Amino acid sequence: MAHGPAAIVDACEAALCEVRSQVGAEIRDAIVGIGISSPGPLDPWSGVVVQPPNLGPDFVNVPIGSELSCRLGLPAFLERDTNVAALGEMAFGAARDCADFLYLTVSTGVGGAIVIDGRILHGPDGTAGELGHMPVSMEGVCGCGGVGHLEAFLGGAAMARYARAAAAEGSSPFLAARAVQKGSAAVEARDIAEGEDAGDLACHAIMERGRRAFAVACVGFVDALNPTRIVVGGAISDAQGDRLLGPARAEVAATAFKTPRSRVQIVRAELGADVGLAGGHPLVIARLGDPAWRGGRANPPSANG
Repeated sequence: MAHGPAAIVDACEAALCEVRSQVGAEIRDAIVGIGISSPGPLDPWSGVVVQPPNLGPDFVNVPIGSELSCRLGLPAFLERDTNVAALGEMAFGAARDCADFLYLTVSTGVGGAIVIDGRILHGPDGTAGELGHMPVSMEGVCGCGGVGHLEAFLGGAAMARYARAAAAEGSSPFLAARAVQKGSAAVEARDIAEGEDAGDLACHAIMERGRRAFAVACVGFVDALNPTRIVVGGAISDAQGDRLLGPARAEVAATAFKTPRSRVQIVRAELGADVGLAGGHPLVIARLGDPAWRGGRANPPSANG
């Protein structure tokens, strides 16, 4: 990412060409398209990465779909990484038998996807499903600049900022020691979790606030969207397990609307780090031959004129 979008496109092309060269002719000749998973926001209809906040200032309106399609001579379909993950979990993982579910990933940031009747909900601009930016508080600045978003309390990047502040101000002896050991800039969310396990009160407070924010957000998701299942993946979720999901289940059971809370299950994702690769297959199969996913969707009408 430090070398800009051109380097990313070049690396994608090189990786795809290498893989294609290593398979037999029968498999190589059967390849019908390319599925691309990318951080959003993006335009899935035209295959353009719009302006992801975590990729740097040069990643603005990058036509990665058309570029890779031209280079490899195959139709390419771009989708937000969390939507691709949801397709993977629906085809091969924790949502195999589920047509109405939410997918959440809790890692460096908090991302999401909404699946209704077996289809990704995009919204008119392709940005629906940014569940990590659900407000859960009136304070706490998110990486996107918004206030009170779930990601501001549970995303790894946000927690790393809290950790460095706690180390600097001396409120966490554990994190202060880690900052001396590793360097302040290298302190991360994992250190907070380890500090909590070691009994550090400041680390516990940071983790508990994140878990509480997640639980509150899940109540909102259940009440507003009535999912059958909430599938949760990502590095932080994988590491926390039921320490994260348990309080969310309890909060939903206690405070969400009666009918949707009686239906919903909050479960771990099953596909791990391979979820983006798994989702590439159903992404291509679903969109191959549909011209709406190659030429760009017509601009929807806006209430603002």
